[in-house]
Amino acid sequence: MNILQYESKIWATADLLRGSGIKESEWPSFMMPFFALVMIESRLVRMFDELKKEIGKEAFERIQKNDLYDLIRDKGQGYNIFIFEKGQTLADICKNDKSFEIDFDAYLKGFDGETKDLLGVDSGDGEKFLDIKGVITKLKAKKVLLGYTTLWAAIDLKPFNNSEITTLEEHIKRKWADISAETAGEQYTPDDVIALIAEIIASKIEESNTLLKLYDCTCGGGNLLFGVEDRINQKFRRLTQTYGQDWNDALYALAKIESRFRPDSKIAHGNTLVEDKFDNEEFDVVIANPPYGVSWAGYQKDITNDKTGRFKFLPSISDGQLLFMQHLISKLDSVGMGVVVHNGSTLFSGDAGSAESNIRKWMLDSDIVEAVIQLPTDEFFNTGIYTYLWVLNKNKQAHHRGKVMLINASDKFKPLKKCKGSKRKEIDEASRLEIVATLTAFQDTDYARLFDKEYFYFNKQAIMLTNVDEEGRSFEERLQYKEDRQGDIKRTSSTELTPLKIKQGDLELSEFCITNYNASQYHSLEYYFSHTIKPLVGQLDYKEEPLVITTAEASYFYDNEQESLIKEVHGQKEALGCGKIIVVATYKKATKKMTERILVTVELTPDYQKDYEIIPFHKDAEANQSAIEAFMARYISKPFAYLDNIVGVELNFNKIFYQPEKLRPVSEIVAEIAALDVELKALEEELAL
Repeated sequence: MNILQYESKIWATADLLRGSGIKESEWPSFMMPFFALVMIESRLVRMFDELKKEIGKEAFERIQKNDLYDLIRDKGQGYNIFIFEKGQTLADICKNDKSFEIDFDAYLKGFDGETKDLLGVDSGDGEKFLDIKGVITKLKAKKVLLGYTTLWAAIDLKPFNNSEITTLEEHIKRKWADISAETAGEQYTPDDVIALIAEIIASKIEESNTLLKLYDCTCGGGNLLFGVEDRINQKFRRLTQTYGQDWNDALYALAKIESRFRPDSKIAHGNTLVEDKFDNEEFDVVIANPPYGVSWAGYQKDITNDKTGRFKFLPSISDGQLLFMQHLISKLDSVGMGVVVHNGSTLFSGDAGSAESNIRKWMLDSDIVEAVIQLPTDEFFNTGIYTYLWVLNKNKQAHHRGKVMLINASDKFKPLKKCKGSKRKEIDEASRLEIVATLTAFQDTDYARLFDKEYFYFNKQAIMLTNVDEEGRSFEERLQYKEDRQGDIKRTSSTELTPLKIKQGDLELSEFCITNYNASQYHSLEYYFSHTIKPLVGQLDYKEEPLVITTAEASYFYDNEQESLIKEVHGQKEALGCGKIIVVATYKKATKKMTERILVTVELTPDYQKDYEIIPFHKDAEANQSAIEAFMARYISKPFAYLDNIVGVELNFNKIFYQPEKLRPVSEIVAEIAALDVELKALEEELAL
């Protein structure tokens, strides 16, 4: 039998929920605990039947209850009094409507402690996980508990093995993901993407008698983690062990339940970024599809104070994807590899010097990135955006070292005959094999490019420009030289003026050391400063309207046409070069020697402007500096001084794989216009009849 025949039968249980007035967005919370229940029961019954066969009928009948319990406990898959001691299942309980509620309650409480915790049988105000207790209360209020439970009891999964049940679970969870109001950014990983990830991993590992440890730090319900494991097990005889962590109560519970039916699988509950439950473990393979664009503000303090050393840089608080990336890299063993699903922000968000850019640079400096694969749009169930697979590898082949491959697999898909939410495409098997073959060959193709890792680096060179007037003059040339405290001769930063008058339009200032104020209007000199003088001086703009500074020797103003400061003495004007007029008002508190006062000062300064130039990077330091200097000589005409140079990193698929739209021949366009004219004239003639 094909287990997927039960998909529609399971989904039909929602018909009763619909008829009871329960909103569609709430269906998963009602279906999850009951689906978990039938999965657990079917596996326990099958395990019990297999145990009977192992022991033998006669020996089984003689076995003591405590010994039987020990045998079952050793299996590590759970316990239930009704199943193992009374020989009854959920279907048996549903047959008697009069005793159903009492029996159902006893059946649930007959599970072992861990199963009861995961199902939420005795949940209180704390963690509820699947919260079957709360669901039962709501179903009782709707008077449909027996009917709903009976529908689930009719779903018999006992004939199917663990892998088949996992497959069914993945299909059901995918539908839940379609309709549930999940946390923004969380994406259920489709089967075809899981298959591609598994193929990539399979291409990097070999048969061995050593254990292959796989880890997913945001495992959700386990579909990616267990899906990859199952596919690896189909290709290799190598033993595998899975580790996963998630802090969503319900999804963790589903993954934990699933893990109990897999050899030594370990699933932990909690926030990976705050508390790594596998802090002493390293892994051969890491995989994850962490949430996109989700804030980590709620646990900012814990991450900022993290002492593990796994976070080299802290990205924008609005998106924690690169926190998960750093965590996963820290979990790799010395020859480990990984495949991580991200959206495009991890490729290019953040400017040079930002945490995001620095994380990318650290990853490329460490030579851990082997490839980035762009997947088709419309691949996921609740988003149509481009997504990317980061292929990490700490054991690159010799000819892969120092290189990164970009694979544009956006056209490697088949359209679905029927859309599944936002998912309209799937990466079919032929496309998956082609992508993996391209990655393995590690050579340029029409949709893949191989680069030295430094190709993705760039210089963000900061410079301080000195603006000049139309004659190429700057006020900087007028500055005086002075000896500093160390005896070095240096140019001053400005020229101070002693003003007698400042005038701009109707505004005129003639007092520059103010000690008096109108006490009936202002309660202090400081208040007078902050509410009158400071705003008044702040509105002065030498470029907006002529601002004339008059001193005992001359008048000074800025000429917009010449872009120069002008000094005027007895009608004779002299251009001083491009510069600024800085008028500042300052409040000075009283001292032992001086009373409190407001000082208004004027300075003439050069017109400096900080700018940044983006320049291609060269890994050789001398060649890089030469390239920067050549760029400046070609493109910068004003005087400038070098400031800091920051090396940034971004991976831009659009830049590398951009295909300009082919322009149609003019003759073809003209012919099309002529044809339209003929068509329009024919229509006009018809209207005229």
